[in-house]
Amino acid sequence: MDIIDQKFPHYDDAGKDVVRRAYAIAAEALSGITRSNGSPFMDHPMGTALIVSDEIGLPADCAAAVFLHEAMRQHPGFSATLADFPADVRTMVEGLNRIATIKPKDTRLEAENYKKLIVQYSTDPRVTVIKIADRLEVMRNLDIFPKASRERKILETLMLYIPLAHQLGLYNIKSELEDIYFRFAEPEQYRAITNKLKATEKDRIKLMDEFIRPLEEKLSAAGISYKLKMRTKTAWSIWKKMQKQKVGFEGVYDAFAIRFIIDCPQDGAVEKDLCWKVYSYVTEEYEPDTSRLRDWITNPKPNGYESLHITVRNKEGACIEVQIRTRRMDEEAENGNASHWAYKGIRHEEALDKWLTSVRNVLEHPGTVNPEDVPQPPGKEIFVFTPSGELRILPAGASVLDFAFHIHSGLGCRCTGGKINGKAVSIKEKLSTGDVVEIMSGKNQKPSQDWLGFVVTSKARNKIKQELNEEEFKKAAQGKELLGRRLRNWKLEFPDGYLTELLKKLKYSSLNSFYAAVSDGTVTLDFIKNYILDHASMVKDNIEQAKAAQAAAGSASWQEPHSTDDILVINARDLKGLDYKMAKCCHPVFGDDVFGFVTRTEGIKIHRISCPNASRLLSLYPYRIQKVRWADTPAGGSFQATLRIVSSNESVIINKIMDIVGMFKASVRSFNVNENQRNGTYEIMLKISVPSNTELDKVVSQIRLLRGVSKVSRT
Repeated sequence: MDIIDQKFPHYDDAGKDVVRRAYAIAAEALSGITRSNGSPFMDHPMGTALIVSDEIGLPADCAAAVFLHEAMRQHPGFSATLADFPADVRTMVEGLNRIATIKPKDTRLEAENYKKLIVQYSTDPRVTVIKIADRLEVMRNLDIFPKASRERKILETLMLYIPLAHQLGLYNIKSELEDIYFRFAEPEQYRAITNKLKATEKDRIKLMDEFIRPLEEKLSAAGISYKLKMRTKTAWSIWKKMQKQKVGFEGVYDAFAIRFIIDCPQDGAVEKDLCWKVYSYVTEEYEPDTSRLRDWITNPKPNGYESLHITVRNKEGACIEVQIRTRRMDEEAENGNASHWAYKGIRHEEALDKWLTSVRNVLEHPGTVNPEDVPQPPGKEIFVFTPSGELRILPAGASVLDFAFHIHSGLGCRCTGGKINGKAVSIKEKLSTGDVVEIMSGKNQKPSQDWLGFVVTSKARNKIKQELNEEEFKKAAQGKELLGRRLRNWKLEFPDGYLTELLKKLKYSSLNSFYAAVSDGTVTLDFIKNYILDHASMVKDNIEQAKAAQAAAGSASWQEPHSTDDILVINARDLKGLDYKMAKCCHPVFGDDVFGFVTRTEGIKIHRISCPNASRLLSLYPYRIQKVRWADTPAGGSFQATLRIVSSNESVIINKIMDIVGMFKASVRSFNVNENQRNGTYEIMLKISVPSNTELDKVVSQIRLLRGVSKVSRT
């Protein structure tokens, strides 16, 4: 009988053959290699394979993967032999090899990230479990490792592997890992608690027998079907509770607990009724500590946990915690949203929890679930390392440039490329989980617009935009100074109006971008000079054409009043002429203070001095302003004016306004009413036709006198 027959007797012949071939490869690869205490290194994969096989119950392929993984780690050249093994064995070996490359730099700070990385490497759901078995074998032999290595391994175990074992429902392994950790991390406390547990073991067994006997009789007589679970807290759990509650060993009342799991139909009312019945039997027999009653059946925990907890005392004064729940509640507590690890404060994410639950399902139902049907680990993130071993998490699709900005913004701005696993690549190269990335940089490197096309992290995008804006500001300052110097040399002015039109023509969204283009030569100085000269010539021609047309039309005359400036005199009869138009933005009325503005294509437009656009036109285009005055008397023309009236929401006011308009030389052109129900007011827009501003003033003054009118303004 060979060693495989001895160690793995429960595997069938095909399974033994797979393990035997893998064992032979490992024995050859690991020949002559020893552990820290001088024992053959082959003891480690054998011990791990036995945990996988005997204690967890995984199939032969998993045990074979353990041997092949250790062979590949020591001698990568043996990877060619993997071709002779099934695909799922090769997949597991690959996952284990990748996990073995994880070298946590600061496990305490990055525990959650490293834990997610282990799961992400586990493309076959059994890989995580095999890795936990591997760690259990290491912890069982922790004495053989040097002190520094020992301290690192116990910290990794506490932060990474104990939470994973708990999440997967490997409670026995979890408890053993905790106790081993406790034994090395707090040796004195460990000895004190374990010695007390040993000293009281007989008492607990006796207490259990005496406690259960009368309850079994009562429950049996009531026809209640149930199952009992009994457990003693581990030394680590007891110590944690002692620290939290600041009590001694005897103050931990739930060090010993009994759980009643009732078998009944999944009906809420029936379940609650039976739980309270069992509770009544327990409290009839033993004295309850009502201050420690926890009713999570009537009011379940937010995570869905349901159970009745009560601490009772027997006649001798011994305390025992009793938990009462139905089979459905127990299943939810162990496997569902309310699983034990979820309410013990262990951090988790929904996608990761779902995947780990599916792994547990594979383990608990061997042969019934195809591992290929298990969802893949969450893949929205990638895990990459710096050359010094620091773990960095980036979104999927991140590039070398994203990684550089993740390290430091300054490094990202100077990034010229990088090395992935020792191979030189460009800044655009996409990263994958497990890559070791080194960044190359240059003093003269600067961000460019095309960088925004391939970075995916917000940090990189924001910093690139910031740098581009700062660079544009610098160029803009240079361009503005250069243009100003040339304009002085040319003895030309560049009015804001010209500049605004040029920006629109060249499609620049801001002055900075325009001046930056001047700085780098995209917009040449000669082009700007020619534009100014051409534009000035065009304006001059427009003015001359407007004057000539006015003289020919005879509807207006040029006079030389008291000022030396030309003044355009207009009357009401020719308001519809092509050369003069009333501006629609302010609707001048005969008698208003007005000025003319020479347009490029529509002749002269007449604006009121109080026009909303007057200030801008007068300041930006003084060379296009034409002085204007009305003729001495109106000549029968009509003008339109719009009034905005705010009043109380009384319909009678509308009628009164219409009556007032009819009293004067005015007629209504349009009437619009908007009701503001919150303020209880009307906003009335009244457009009327009047011969002069005198008649308009009469209408406005009379409307203002109306009761209920709070405001009248001309728009």
